[in-house]
Amino acid sequence: MSIENEQNITRLHMDGKEFILIGTAHISKKSAEQVKEVIEREQPDAVCVELDEPRYQSIMDGNKWKEMDIFKVIKEGKASLLLMNLAISSFQKRMAKQFGINAGQEMIQGIHSAKEAGAELVLADRNIQITFARIWSGVGFVGKGKLMTQIIYSIFSNDTITEEELERIKQQDMLDSMLADFTEHFPRLKTPLIDERDQYLAQKIKDAPGKKIVAVLGAAHVPGIKEEIKKNHDLDRLNQRPPKSKVPKIIGWTIPFLILAVIAYTFISNPSAGIQQTISWVLWNGSFSALGTAIGLGHPLAILTAFVVAPITSLNPLLAAGWFAGFVQAYFRRPNVNDFETLPEDVLSVKGFWNNKVTRVLLIVVLANLGSSLGTFIGGADVIRVFLENL
Repeated sequence: MSIENEQNITRLHMDGKEFILIGTAHISKKSAEQVKEVIEREQPDAVCVELDEPRYQSIMDGNKWKEMDIFKVIKEGKASLLLMNLAISSFQKRMAKQFGINAGQEMIQGIHSAKEAGAELVLADRNIQITFARIWSGVGFVGKGKLMTQIIYSIFSNDTITEEELERIKQQDMLDSMLADFTEHFPRLKTPLIDERDQYLAQKIKDAPGKKIVAVLGAAHVPGIKEEIKKNHDLDRLNQRPPKSKVPKIIGWTIPFLILAVIAYTFISNPSAGIQQTISWVLWNGSFSALGTAIGLGHPLAILTAFVVAPITSLNPLLAAGWFAGFVQAYFRRPNVNDFETLPEDVLSVKGFWNNKVTRVLLIVVLANLGSSLGTFIGGADVIRVFLENL
């Protein structure tokens, strides 16, 4: 295997094939121009792009949002995932807008140039939902909260970046750059976010048809791919969703059982204290869930729904207050065609996130659930307090 390095370009010669890796910035106009120039000059047999099927479809069909069924999203429990995808899209588009280009322009250019050169297009990245699932399973309960905080901060920050900072971002893809600070505190995040994707990308590039392959990649992945392409990787293993831990399920059923048992015992020994516990449970759960819905600017009936159902859904891990509040919000403030059409622009600002009926429903689902979770801990603690006082 031999390696040649040019500016942002690495050439690898291995097993009778030539691999040309272009390290790009996802918001750099020069990167898009370089992709066009290299593919036109090299006339490769295949062009690999750092995209998966969903992101490719999103790029090629800008009207995909119009087909989304918001009720189905809520029912399948995908509101948080969709909100996170929109968050990353928001961050990427704001950075691209600052420099007057389209987000992911170098990938779009790679797709078009591959077609013009008659090269086979290879979608080389792992499905982003699997990457998120593997990240999510590896950071723990506290890590999940910090991860969401970091992403939300990145979305709503109005900071601009300098040309010097852009050069630094060239060393990261967009997902990596958003979570750069987070990986310092949670080193395990690097494995699913970068290392595993390096392995996946390397194998897909190595398996690409033909003798000459051009790969359009975020520059951060190039060093890893140079090493990983020497090895063989099991794509099925890298594509596996992590097994769900039984601990959350056990805790999810144990807490409601204990709460109900404690309230029932207290009712038998001291009915007035039992009534106090019940009122406390209902008020803490309902109030915090309703508050989350109100922060999301929910319809009055959605706020009332969150208040009423949260004390009940908190006792059943198979249900969530946010689902019910989201359904009511979507029913009374149903997103229209215009909301889906303006979604790509609306996610660029805090105001847009709250004003667009699509993202408002998603926010209500997430915030109502967060409020209910907080109410469960506080309400549960108060139930235990009353129980101990009446022993």
